[in-house]
Amino acid sequence: MLGGFPMISTLMKNLVEDQSGATAIEYGMILALVALAIIGSLSAMAGETIQMWNNVARDVVAAIGG
Repeated sequence: MLGGFPMISTLMKNLVEDQSGATAIEYGMILALVALAIIGSLSAMAGETIQMWNNVARDVVAAIGG
């Protein structure tokens, strides 16, 4: 490769073979997918939850005679 520069050649070889950063990137991607799934499910349930609490509030007001 770089015959006259053994230090640079060794550094390049080590950078190419290093896998330690790949694991961190994979975990980051998994975390991002989990976060997207949570956000998507919360968004899907938001309308039903808001309606449920509105019904509860209406019933409480009706129960106390308001």
